[in-house]
Amino acid sequence: MTFHVCRIPSRLRDVIAAMAIVAALAPYPASAQDVTPERVSFASADLGTALTGYLFKPANPAGSRLPAVVMMHGRAGAYSERANGVFDATTLSLRHKAWGREWADTGYLALLVDGFGPRGYPQGFPRFSYDSRPDALSETTVRPLDAYGALAYLRSRSDVIADRIGLQGWSNGGSATIATMALDAPGITQPSPQTGFRAALAFYPGCGLKGLFDQKPFRPYAPVLLLHGTADEEVSYKRCMNLAERSREAGGDIEIKIYPGATHSFDAPTRKRQSNDANATATEDAIERALRFFARYVGSARD
Repeated sequence: MTFHVCRIPSRLRDVIAAMAIVAALAPYPASAQDVTPERVSFASADLGTALTGYLFKPANPAGSRLPAVVMMHGRAGAYSERANGVFDATTLSLRHKAWGREWADTGYLALLVDGFGPRGYPQGFPRFSYDSRPDALSETTVRPLDAYGALAYLRSRSDVIADRIGLQGWSNGGSATIATMALDAPGITQPSPQTGFRAALAFYPGCGLKGLFDQKPFRPYAPVLLLHGTADEEVSYKRCMNLAERSREAGGDIEIKIYPGATHSFDAPTRKRQSNDANATATEDAIERALRFFARYVGSARD
């Protein structure tokens, strides 16, 4: 099967453009407010946690079964900082809503996994809190189990093509994405693109990963693309460059794109982030690059 590059314009760009118009009138842009995904529940591969997920579906699906994307949130959790104690589909962060709608508009079924809320941390954690976070939320030992729980859930659905599922994560979720794609990741035995994820996108991950790949290089079982900025305030892009270089030397199928001047959360559709020209440029490229990457390796229902 030949996969083609999906169409653009992007829902993310719609959100960003709308912000300049409505920011003074409403707490969220109208284009993001109308995104209300379906709330679902499924088991983590840890066999003990019932996870919450948010399912974004194409309005007019091209077929009875669709390729899919699992989305893993960062250290701040799945919800907006303005959630004010309400943690549901209406208070998801703008970034998660925008990307969920982007994938759905492109022909994928997208599932955002809330791995923190069911474990008692729905609002996530502040910056520079890494050393004080509980082991129950580890990006190397626990969150990969959540990713594989989400994969099993999607594979059980009659509207999903079971062997065409991709993985996307941001920040701590990007780190979890890297750990999930390792040949010896927890939650799956002898993974392959057919039994696991077809490909993975990791946006500005922390690449220390608790020393997981210090002694042995990262060897993904399917293609991985890292996207990072040189002005990241939270994690080191140079560490990710080193991880990718060592992985490629060991035969790993991994790419890394570095954006000069881009910060952490460069793709967040907020005035704070998108008023930075480097972030806006990085966002534009990252959207197109992500769509091309998944079109190539995961495919689209519109092929």
